[in-house]
Amino acid sequence: MINKFLFKHIDNSALIVFRIIFGLLCFLESVGAIFTGWIKNTLIDPEFTFNFIGFDFLQPLPGNWMYLYYLIMGCFGLLIMVGYKYRLSMIAFTILWSATYLMQKSSYNNHYYLLCLLSGIMIFLPANKYASLDVKLNPNIKQFSMPSWCKWIFVVQLFILYTYASVAKMYPDWLDLSVPTQLLKNKANYPIIGEALQNQYLPYIIAYGGILYDGLIIPLLLFKPTRKLAFWGSIVFHLFNSIVFQVGIFPYLALAFSLFFFNPETIKNIFLKKKPFYKDNKVIIPSYKPILIGFASLYIVIQIILPIRHHFIKDNVLWTEEGHRLSWRMMLRSKSGYATYKVIDKKTNKKTLIQLDDYLTKKQQRLVTTRPDVIWQFAQHLKKDYKSKGQDIAVYVKASVSVNGKPYHTLINPEVDLANVKWDYFKHSDWILPSQLDK
Repeated sequence: MINKFLFKHIDNSALIVFRIIFGLLCFLESVGAIFTGWIKNTLIDPEFTFNFIGFDFLQPLPGNWMYLYYLIMGCFGLLIMVGYKYRLSMIAFTILWSATYLMQKSSYNNHYYLLCLLSGIMIFLPANKYASLDVKLNPNIKQFSMPSWCKWIFVVQLFILYTYASVAKMYPDWLDLSVPTQLLKNKANYPIIGEALQNQYLPYIIAYGGILYDGLIIPLLLFKPTRKLAFWGSIVFHLFNSIVFQVGIFPYLALAFSLFFFNPETIKNIFLKKKPFYKDNKVIIPSYKPILIGFASLYIVIQIILPIRHHFIKDNVLWTEEGHRLSWRMMLRSKSGYATYKVIDKKTNKKTLIQLDDYLTKKQQRLVTTRPDVIWQFAQHLKKDYKSKGQDIAVYVKASVSVNGKPYHTLINPEVDLANVKWDYFKHSDWILPSQLDK
């Protein structure tokens, strides 16, 4: 049964078209970062970047070299799109994209993480077997089919993503419309549509429509009678998100996934009219079957575990942020805060209040007042900075934070020297004061 499910060969039109769209989106994401000023604001202007903890060795290239970095990455996107040296291009893009994702978290976005995962998956897929320069240069590799697992890996990944996104929204501040209302209020200054976004009924649609869409979209796409309706609903949903919330390429990437839910012959007839349609449905057991099942099972288990890890960490994830990333917790909360950093020279006992403008961009300053891990990282940076001047210091932080418009509460224990606290990857940091959100 599992052999037929995973290794039955089906027409590969969906994968071929997806490769073309995926490569194009990789190119647009990379080059778009240059022309929108994202690279300048995130990787060039800052004195230093807040990388994922443990990846300190990943730092932006000096000067303007990050522009070239992204241009090269965009070129690999184009090579993926046209299918030239596909495997090598896919590996190169995956490494470059994952590195730039891990070297900064000032602009954290779930689709950046998704792109890391998809790029890694695409390395192992036979996505260059048709309509590619690789086939033109070596016709012997041409194929019209692919194993079924090439489709189902995407379906499973999407099901995990959307299911967790739906479940995460089922908490009081989302259900009572606090968060959706705040999200739309922040868009009031949009030209043309800003006023319309303040409609009193729109938060209900955002809140409950979001839960229903995320929770039901995959089953509805899998079920033939509801497939077309679900697809048109997806177009409306994702275009709205693209225009209103400006979430990069994710809406278009999400729509591209629809290719794997429709009849392959339909996809072939629309996009690849000259391609022969494969319909033999042969079951071909490859020699790599044990390795594939082993690695795929491990990957899926990790994807299931990561989004629920915050349940095993003390306190509320909305407050501590511990377990928030890599968990498909999309647009779930808004935070505001203020913080003061006090440095004390251990030798002279001299106290200095840090001026954040001397170290950080405005975007980074928002993080060092509301995100405990970034607060800790900034304390470590201050320690290194003063050590380079021959001073051994302690760093104390007074930070007050409001979550979803609620009253401000003290986030960090002001009596703890954060410069001399080690980061624990797997449990709650006790210097984060208890949450008041549930009281």
